[in-house]
Amino acid sequence: MVKRDFHQRYVGSAAGWLWGLIHPLVLLGVYTYIFSICLQTPAPAGAGTDSYSMYLFAGMLPWLLFSDTVQRASGSIVESSNLVTKTMFPSEIVPVSIFLSSMLSHLLTVALFLVVATVLAGHISPTIVFLPVFILLTGLLAVGVGWIVSSLHVYLRDTAQVVAVILTLWMWITPIMILEQQIPERLRFVLFANPMFYIVRVYRQMLLGSSLPSWHDLAMASGFSITAFVVGGLFFRHMKRGFADVL
Repeated sequence: MVKRDFHQRYVGSAAGWLWGLIHPLVLLGVYTYIFSICLQTPAPAGAGTDSYSMYLFAGMLPWLLFSDTVQRASGSIVESSNLVTKTMFPSEIVPVSIFLSSMLSHLLTVALFLVVATVLAGHISPTIVFLPVFILLTGLLAVGVGWIVSSLHVYLRDTAQVVAVILTLWMWITPIMILEQQIPERLRFVLFANPMFYIVRVYRQMLLGSSLPSWHDLAMASGFSITAFVVGGLFFRHMKRGFADVL
């Protein structure tokens, strides 16, 4: 299913899987133009790089993996109704296969980032070896949320549209383009309740810095991700009982 999903995303296109690199690069170019050139936003002190583009790129990587998985998972059960209505088909694996397919594109983009970082800085951060741990945590979070929204979409067909709106809002309350220090103190509680805040911060530390992520960030990211995975799995198991009847 992962292989089929990955190929179907680019079937019939001349560039094929290269679109998985083109889309994030275009987004990076647009945001760099707005924040770095027009607004002249500098990379924060201690970011591990003087390049705002690299700082932005490192923060976009986990968000694109998460948002792509959740957005595509939201309608996945309905789109796979011919399989889901089969008695013995384990429908839980549909959002999981979407994450694994998105992860392939993510790994290509990470490889591109490492090439650029090597050219600009002459080296890459040794803490990159811990990146798979946080790809896994991002996957647990994305699949957990994906299970919830995909099962809701079976019964409420507006769910996918609501998810698109929520993801847009979620992106802007996550310090990706803006700096953590620019968020007013009275609104900082939004950051601490945002699991992607910890994952984005850790990604930047591993890709740009030379120090290990703090135990606090690791614990918070793990707690949110595992909780979302367990709650999403239980919710999906409860909701799937009526899938065959509705679909």
